[in-house]
Amino acid sequence: MDSVKPLSGLSNSFDTLMVSGGVEIRQAQNGGTETSLTDWKDLPMELLLRIMSIVGDDRMVIVASGVCTGWRDALGWGVANLSLSWCRDHMNDLVISLAHKFTKLQVLSLRQIKPQLEDSGVEAVAKYCHDLRELDLSRSFRLSDWSLYALAHGCPHLTRLNISGCSNFSDAALVFLGSQCKSLKCLNLGGGSNDRDGLASLNISQCTALTPPAVQAVCDSFPALHTCPERHSLNISGCLSLTSVHCACALHPHRAGRAILSNHAY
Repeated sequence: MDSVKPLSGLSNSFDTLMVSGGVEIRQAQNGGTETSLTDWKDLPMELLLRIMSIVGDDRMVIVASGVCTGWRDALGWGVANLSLSWCRDHMNDLVISLAHKFTKLQVLSLRQIKPQLEDSGVEAVAKYCHDLRELDLSRSFRLSDWSLYALAHGCPHLTRLNISGCSNFSDAALVFLGSQCKSLKCLNLGGGSNDRDGLASLNISQCTALTPPAVQAVCDSFPALHTCPERHSLNISGCLSLTSVHCACALHPHRAGRAILSNHAY
């Protein structure tokens, strides 16, 4: 894990902010009783979150969460977006140590340059981060089906999941994920993706290990997925074994025609 800078710079900034020209700044609390702000830990939660949002450095957020229990609780409840993609070593250990602190996360990026993340890290996220909406696990080559099962049980509100580059997932695990995460809008197994109502974008290009029955089951579960040229949203390029997969339009071509007309109606 990348080394995180100590708090000496943060403390110096506090001294400059709080004591300017020898004048101590005070904050009124409890019906007018004034309490001196003598250290960073005395900052109100709202101000702390505002400072962290301005700094915009996820590493500083992690450092701040270890200052005291008050800061840990404030950041745990207030931080909804976090990226650990900057971590070059021991990301799995970092995720396990942080998951229980940031239980209100809605967006989490764990994209890696080299494979670090393991099933135990994803299981920790699924155990504590039940409000998660968007998760990037791209290039997580060490993950197995256990990660998908954990997410299916622990993160049912997922709307976007990027698992491109993860080649160890079975058909059964992918189908189970789709059956449990009913709010899933975008599932990326191969490359880029789009966002529409329901699961309407699925990129499995070059995922040659997937079988037709599994992909067909996902397609049947989400009617907004289309293989027809007019409304193409299921990308199976490079997967010659999946040419038999079809959307509902293949069985009811008149529906596709009506949909195209409705899209052009004013």
